[in-house]
Amino acid sequence: REVRETLDLDVTGGEQDCDLAVWRAMIDGRVVDVVQPDVCYIGGVGRMLKVARWAEDAGLPVTPHSANQSLVTVFTLHIMGALANAGPYVEFSIEGPDYYPWEQGLLRNPPQARDGKVAIPDGPGWGVEIEPSWLDKAAYQVTEIGA
Repeated sequence: REVRETLDLDVTGGEQDCDLAVWRAMIDGRVVDVVQPDVCYIGGVGRMLKVARWAEDAGLPVTPHSANQSLVTVFTLHIMGALANAGPYVEFSIEGPDYYPWEQGLLRNPPQARDGKVAIPDGPGWGVEIEPSWLDKAAYQVTEIGA
């Protein structure tokens, strides 16, 4: 909290936190100015919405962490569209194939930034389609749990 109170700029945090007790303490203790959960790190949409509600009750905006242009960005856009306290920005990765080679060709209709904005995908389901040829090339691993 001392860092937040000392600086003349907003402090964000939490992008890799998954423990709800840590989130509760961060929000209740006013450790950050902007709450920044990641839907994949935090454990899914339900847990992210819970943290967002806590932030809303505390009067804090939520600007989720969204590190790449895979499904995490799609999930994040939909969640932000449902939040009353969504921040004015969306984290939208600009790294190319040299940084995230695995995501190349993943989506048939990936979200695009246009004029500084990214629209929430509005097709069926999450609004995007996985490219079947990407799945065909993907490596799979099956783990079996013994009874």
